[in-house]
Amino acid sequence: MKLAILSRAPKAYSTQRLRTAALDRGHDVKVLNTLRFAIDLSGPEPDLQFRGRTLSDYDAILPRVGASVTYFGTAVVRQFEQMDVYTPNTANGISNSRDKLRATQILSRHQIGMPATTFVRNRADVLPAIERVGGAPVVIKLLEGTQGIGVILAPDTKVAEAIIETLQSTSQNVLIQSFVKESKGRDIRALVVGDRVVAAMRRTAQGDEFRSNVHRGGSVQGVTLDPAFEQAAVRSAQIMGLRVAGVDMLEGADGPLVMEVNSSPGLEGIEAATKLDVAGAIIDYIGNQVAFPEIDVRQRLTVSTGYGVAELVVHGGADLVGKTIAESGLEDRDITVLTLHRGTTVIPNPRRRTALEPQDRLLCFGKLEEMRSMIPERRRRRDKVRKLPKEPIHEP
Repeated sequence: MKLAILSRAPKAYSTQRLRTAALDRGHDVKVLNTLRFAIDLSGPEPDLQFRGRTLSDYDAILPRVGASVTYFGTAVVRQFEQMDVYTPNTANGISNSRDKLRATQILSRHQIGMPATTFVRNRADVLPAIERVGGAPVVIKLLEGTQGIGVILAPDTKVAEAIIETLQSTSQNVLIQSFVKESKGRDIRALVVGDRVVAAMRRTAQGDEFRSNVHRGGSVQGVTLDPAFEQAAVRSAQIMGLRVAGVDMLEGADGPLVMEVNSSPGLEGIEAATKLDVAGAIIDYIGNQVAFPEIDVRQRLTVSTGYGVAELVVHGGADLVGKTIAESGLEDRDITVLTLHRGTTVIPNPRRRTALEPQDRLLCFGKLEEMRSMIPERRRRRDKVRKLPKEPIHEP
C-alpha cells in the first residue's frame, strides 16, 4: 500500500508513530505537508499538485488536519476523495466534528447521550438558556476550541452571563452546557478504529482544574470500557463519518455522555496509558480497507430508477409487530432488509425468521414507492410535545 499521511508536524509523536507502524508493515509511506498541496481543477479530471509538481498515485491517505487549517485541509481531503483515494476520515466528517455546535446537532438526532446543551446569540436569551440546561454552574465552550482551550466553568449565573457577553462582544460563538457534577475532573477517551474501540483511557484533572486534557496536565490510565460506553463511542464516530476518531465521554449517573468526537486524536497519551499499538491498529485498518473497501450503500444502490435505500420504523400497534421478516410481506413488496437496528444493537443481514419488535429500525433497499407508502403521516412537532401539568402553588 502506498500511503500519504497529511500532517504539518512530521516530527510529532503521532505522525512518527503512524509512519513507523506503516514502514514496519512493509508499506510505502510519505508524510506530506497539508499546506503544500495545490488543487488542480483545470483538466478533465480532478488532480492535485504537491510542491508545484504533479502528485504521484496513492492508495490511501490518513488526514491529520490541524484546527487552524480546517478549511484548506478538508478541501485537500475532498480532492483525494474525488480522485478515488481511500481516506478513513471524510472531509465532511472532519468539518462536522470541528464545529462543536454542528457535531452536537448531528449526534442529538441519533439519540446519543450528551450533556444538556444550548446555543443563543441574543443577550436576552442567555439567562433562559442557562436555566434550560439546569442552571449554574455551567460549562461555556468556544465552538472551535481544542485541547481544552476555550472551555470555561462558570460557578454562578452572574459570572456565566458576564463571560458569555464578553465572548460574544468579540464575535465568538459559544455553547452553554450543563456541568456534570459526578464526573468533575474526569472523562473517558476512547480511540475508535473502524467498528471497534482499540484502546481507552480515563483522564483525570490535576488539583482544582476541571479540564482533564493531557495538554492541561491531566493524568491518564488505561481502562476497559463497559459495552454501553464502547457502543456510544463507535456509533458517535460512525455517525460523524469518521473511521479513526477519539471520542471523549463523561461518566454520567445514567451512562455515557459524549462531549466531543476528535478527527485527529493524539496517540502519545493513550499508547502510554494502555501500552497498546494504537498506531499499528490504524494502519492495519487502512490496509484492509484498501484491499477490500467498504462502499456507500446509499450511493451505490440508488442507481436503478424507482429503487433506493430508506429506513422504516416499526411502530407500536403496527401490522409488522410480532411478525418475522418472512411473514412481514416486505419481500412480496420488493423490499430487502439490509440491517436491523434495535436500541443500541445492530443486526446485519437479519434472518427471515427474526421477529420484529416496536421501534425496530430497518435499513431497507427496494421500491421507493412501496417504502414511502409504509411511512406514517408525519406528526407536527407541537403534536409530539406533551403538555406538562402545572406545578401546584403552595401558599406560605
